Amino acid sequence: MLGPTAVKQDLVISAYKPNGGFEERFQKEAQTEEGVWDFVRTHLKYLPVTKRQGPLMLFVPERDPRILFDQMVAYYVRKGYPVPISSQEFQIGLAQRFIERDGMYFLPDQVAEYDRKKMTSGAPQQLSMFVSDEASSIQWLRQLIREKPQTFSDINPQFMQQLGGWSKNEAQLDLRELLNQNFLCYDGKGPVPEQIHAYLSTNWKELRNLTKDDPALVTKARDRWYVPDPNKAGDLEKLREKALLKEFEEYKEVKKKLKIFRLEAVRAGFKKAWQERDYAVIVAVADKIPNNVLEEDPKLLMWYDQAVTRIGGE
Repeated sequence: MLGPTAVKQDLVISAYKPNGGFEERFQKEAQTEEGVWDFVRTHLKYLPVTKRQGPLMLFVPERDPRILFDQMVAYYVRKGYPVPISSQEFQIGLAQRFIERDGMYFLPDQVAEYDRKKMTSGAPQQLSMFVSDEASSIQWLRQLIREKPQTFSDINPQFMQQLGGWSKNEAQLDLRELLNQNFLCYDGKGPVPEQIHAYLSTNWKELRNLTKDDPALVTKARDRWYVPDPNKAGDLEKLREKALLKEFEEYKEVKKKLKIFRLEAVRAGFKKAWQERDYAVIVAVADKIPNNVLEEDPKLLMWYDQAVTRIGGE
């Protein structure tokens, strides 16, 4: 049984066949980082440049760096290759090779089209989303503070309103933990980060044309959370992955079934085990989590199916 996302990924990937030889090139490049960037270039070519709802331009989630990383990993795993790059390296490499607009990545010729459409329609809107687990919480927070860097006391009541239907097997994380592991907070030391400066100078007349270390600007910016640039995001990703893998180690040791757990920790653990060809760990932990969770999560199901296939073939 495949979840809808997995099916969608397969449709996107099977569309690569008549694409000027990507499949053939990939056979040669799969073990190198060049294979990753060739995949991303090919994949971006097939994604819509913009999406619309009536007069509104919408955010295109498939162009988000995390989703691009997931798609690349899925392609490598289905082809049976180890992934030659970490999530942190991917974020940095993406920013070096492709063009970013509003948290999305484009090819050079696509950016001109995107900019043209944005001039007539305004900035892209995000479809309202439900916060039901760690991944959707991070996505929601990213959307919220990318547009408007805010303090914890500004974010907290808005976040609480979004907590409608939290997944019953998902461990609920504290908002501070989510912020600390995924975003940065300006402590008032050093110049105001560009992300906060851009927002404040656009929205407050008296803060325009000030240097980034001007006391008035620093005071207004202090304690605001913001989305880090790719280099800093890579460092945060490393810390977060360490915390997730530490949790996964506990799941490996547990003898009984897991009722409440951190889904992101299981995903991170499966990915690491796959890289280390430790397929038995994937199958052992998969047996401890509820069947419906495994079957409804395309990422977990992909690692699990591939692990079972590999064990059968050894």
